[in-house]
Amino acid sequence: MEALILGSGSKGNSTLLITDSKKILIDVGFSYSKTKMILEKHNLKPQDIDFILITHNHKDHIIGLASFVKREKKFVYIPIGMYQEINKLVDADYLVPLQDDVLELGDLKIRFLHTSHDAKSSVGFVFEDTKSVVYMTDTGYISQKNLKYMQDKNLYILESNHDPKMLMDGPYPYILKQRIISDTGHLSNEMAGNYLKELIGSNTKEIVLAHLSETNNDEELALKTVKNIIAYDINIKVARQDEELIVLV
Repeated sequence: MEALILGSGSKGNSTLLITDSKKILIDVGFSYSKTKMILEKHNLKPQDIDFILITHNHKDHIIGLASFVKREKKFVYIPIGMYQEINKLVDADYLVPLQDDVLELGDLKIRFLHTSHDAKSSVGFVFEDTKSVVYMTDTGYISQKNLKYMQDKNLYILESNHDPKMLMDGPYPYILKQRIISDTGHLSNEMAGNYLKELIGSNTKEIVLAHLSETNNDEELALKTVKNIIAYDINIKVARQDEELIVLV
């Protein structure tokens, strides 16, 4: 599999996952024109996308969804609990609400992992064909049920949003700080490291730390914190807000 992270952070999030059989756009957190520009930079076109997945309905994940679907007529697969919110943006003809947590398309299996975030029916994903990828951002914690499905995958794209000290000493209002550190907020660097230490195994080849706060985190600090916790010789990268990242497994 190949993951092209178009950008990751509080200003916009979108990732193209290329499996053995499909090209899947996860979130459309940038305008249609910017998404198209980034794809074309990597010799891809919006028409190449097979379908779209949405993690949740916050602006930095869906701002370009309506225009992308209107222009490209792509289907959007969502948990049924997300239907009402996404239907405000996308015509029902292009929405595929799923009753089950597993979507099988030929040899590709996608498991929807229900996350803990202050958004309706927020999810992460596990993708599996000949390779395996976990994609999870925007969650205050990871449940034991989800951890079971996330074990020993080839690639982890996991939120490492903030450093608690930087957050609490920083400029955000107190109520926003409490939201971020709550069970329906975001994973800290330390939390990401502890989960990864529990998850990674002999099949794990790459880790990407995603959704870093530009105000409450630092790339070097995030990398150092996670590396010190997992203590394994695995390649770890950081997804950036304004720069694409390509990862192959």
